[in-house]
Amino acid sequence: MRRNLPFLIFSAAVLVLFISLGNWQVRRLAEKEAYLAEIDSRIGAAPVAIPATPDPQADRFLAVTAAGRLTGPEIHVLVSTRDFGAGYRVIRAFETDGRRVLVDLGFIRLTAKDAPRPPRDVTLTGNLYWPDEIDSYTPENDRDANIWYARDVPSLATALGTEETLIVARAIDPPNPAITPLPTDTSGIPNRHLEYLLTWYGLAATWVVMTLYFLSRRRTTARKGSR
Repeated sequence: MRRNLPFLIFSAAVLVLFISLGNWQVRRLAEKEAYLAEIDSRIGAAPVAIPATPDPQADRFLAVTAAGRLTGPEIHVLVSTRDFGAGYRVIRAFETDGRRVLVDLGFIRLTAKDAPRPPRDVTLTGNLYWPDEIDSYTPENDRDANIWYARDVPSLATALGTEETLIVARAIDPPNPAITPLPTDTSGIPNRHLEYLLTWYGLAATWVVMTLYFLSRRRTTARKGSR
């Protein structure tokens, strides 16, 4: 027993570490699920008027509704969807109550990029959103071809002369049959805590098996050596 004591202490410490990390991921999973449920509730809440000074943190995912006019040029953001394949998000200026904000109208197919879509009066229902879609792999926008690769709200606002406020449309009245709304949801928010906790608990179980196997081998070797 004394011979195995240092190893047993080390093995117990490693096991406690794995289990502690697994327990921490259990807590993080519960927190993330509560957070996602809160966002889902916020997205699906009864829409309100656009705040006078929207806050990117406090008003993120806020359900809003407004009547106004879609006007000016479009910006096309390249996107690939599971249901429709490759296409573009249509971003446009929306004039409402003396303000100009951005609206993500939804998806068009690649072949519909240059189809005319004149200004029109609509009522929008959607959610305020400030996407974080730019990383070191994001290409530079091809502004000559009007092909963008991310919804960067400040850049979009500068290009279209609007506030740095984006509404991602859920419904447009009257609708444009060529544009399919792509409403915001929680699917893009990573939640891998279940995977992580299974990994840590799996490592803990593996460590126990390895420890028992090592002790068994050492016991067998000791018995053979004493003969």
